Amino acid sequence: MNDYYLLGRSGLRVSRLALGTMNFGTAGFHAAYGKTEEQAEPIFRGYLEAGGNFVDTADFYTAGESERILGRLIASAGVRDKIVLTSKFTNSIDPADPNASGNGRKHIIRALDATLRRLGTDYLDLYLLHTWDRITPVEEVVRTFDDLVRAGKIRYAGLSDVPAWYAARAQSLAEAHSGTPMISLQLPYSLIARGVEPEFVPMAQSLGLGLTAWSPIGGGLLTGKYRRTGDGLSGDGRLGAPGGYQRPIGEQEWRVIDALEGVAAELGRSMAQVAINWVASQPGVGSAIIGASSPEQLAGNMAALDFEIPAEARRRLDEASAVPLVGPYPMFTPEYQSWIVSPGLGIGDKPAGYAPPIWNGVARPVA
Repeated sequence: MNDYYLLGRSGLRVSRLALGTMNFGTAGFHAAYGKTEEQAEPIFRGYLEAGGNFVDTADFYTAGESERILGRLIASAGVRDKIVLTSKFTNSIDPADPNASGNGRKHIIRALDATLRRLGTDYLDLYLLHTWDRITPVEEVVRTFDDLVRAGKIRYAGLSDVPAWYAARAQSLAEAHSGTPMISLQLPYSLIARGVEPEFVPMAQSLGLGLTAWSPIGGGLLTGKYRRTGDGLSGDGRLGAPGGYQRPIGEQEWRVIDALEGVAAELGRSMAQVAINWVASQPGVGSAIIGASSPEQLAGNMAALDFEIPAEARRRLDEASAVPLVGPYPMFTPEYQSWIVSPGLGIGDKPAGYAPPIWNGVARPVA
């Protein structure tokens, strides 16, 4: 994997596949499927050897163990300056303290200092608000990010799992006051989770936020290891365990799985590879976050961009996974616009070849 994208409207170059380390560690909320440091080390090493440079963690993952393990692995490999290290804040680190969670300035600064200690570094390349807490003024978050960049503790700022209006408000405030812009927006995105498309994708493209897609294989559902049973699903994984999945798997998901299985068989690729490829090549996506429970699984996932999904196969995946638009979004479709807004007129944005991509190094053909 030798291709890197600029993340959002920035000069930060990141791998098109990021390494998620939510399972590094065996403590806390994610302990059920966590990995020891000895198990995590070959996964981390394999990612670096494959050319990856974008690593994602959070203070909440395995009760801070993910950051501690990752810090030691980075130091051992001597790659701190070569990787783009990302962490996140929001979730509680002390339920007895009301200011030990959320997105207020007091918690952000304390959370970052603790994260830096656990990671054994004096700065983060990218720091993300983990989840909208519904109550902290967005102005406070934007100003705190700006102060942290000016202090040299973080290089870039971003958001994760927030409403589209909140991300737009944060970016607009940063622009209006010449502050630190948001360059990244981390969201769930997969063939079974396309809800971000009507609002988040065009917002991110317009305002310069690069989308980083988490759970591109739908929590494992798109890997093919789960099968439908009379009362749910079965399979060797956390979704197949009793109580392992958080919601019923409906007919829409099974239609997607069937279509994905057919395309993967035609291409001679795994279902996971096709699912990751589909997400990583969607408009607005700067990077897809992949995890792994073994070096072998990581190697398979890292090969997900070694091929292209043919147009006809992509059409079938798109159709199987399509989610009906609810109002007012149908009014913004090309069909509605050509019928009501500009009937009989060929009005559109610039053609795809108007501004072809610029690749620095290896020449790339223009599609």
